[in-house]
Amino acid sequence: MDFLTQDTKAVVLVGGLGTRLRSVLPSTPKPLASVGDRPFLELLVRQLRYQGIRRLVLCTGYLADEIENGFSDGSTWGVSIEYSKEPHPMGTAGAVKFAAPLLQDSTDFLVMNGDSFMEIDFRQLMHFHSKSGGIASIAVLRMKNELRYGTVQVTAGGRVSGFTEKTDGDPTGFVNAGIYVFNRRILEQARAQELCERLYAAAYRKRPASPSD
Repeated sequence: MDFLTQDTKAVVLVGGLGTRLRSVLPSTPKPLASVGDRPFLELLVRQLRYQGIRRLVLCTGYLADEIENGFSDGSTWGVSIEYSKEPHPMGTAGAVKFAAPLLQDSTDFLVMNGDSFMEIDFRQLMHFHSKSGGIASIAVLRMKNELRYGTVQVTAGGRVSGFTEKTDGDPTGFVNAGIYVFNRRILEQARAQELCERLYAAAYRKRPASPSD
């Protein structure tokens, strides 16, 4: 069974202020920072399309017009792009919830940061999510120096049981990779934003400076 359909959407978070890169990118949103001869965000768009995900929602904020002018409707890359522009900074989870009107036809959808790249099989992640029956799934990455980041505690059955701060324990473990699959039910729950914020906070707990800030 294929868990990626033509209706699968990916929400890409590209609205960060980029304060820590402002000195080198004073007038450019971080997702448009050049990598070789193309903007970083293009690498993510190509990765998604290559794996069969062609419906994207870009959650914009800071310098939103530059991103929309650069990527338009996505047809250049064979994808369809819709935009959810925050009227003011709403936080990471707030941006996802604000995009809810664009996700009404999606049972499950991907969420990822627009400034970090990870080699991942999205189909396998969606398969895991569907099989688990959970409302949210997180991609985790095994790191040899995870003490710098804090860890995701995972049970033998693949369920997250908690998050830990930086410790002096086992120097190998799982860290949050910042890629998620959410069931649309998460947008309908009163505490959905709190849950999302906790997940995103865990992704950056004890993490070095990231372009998404």
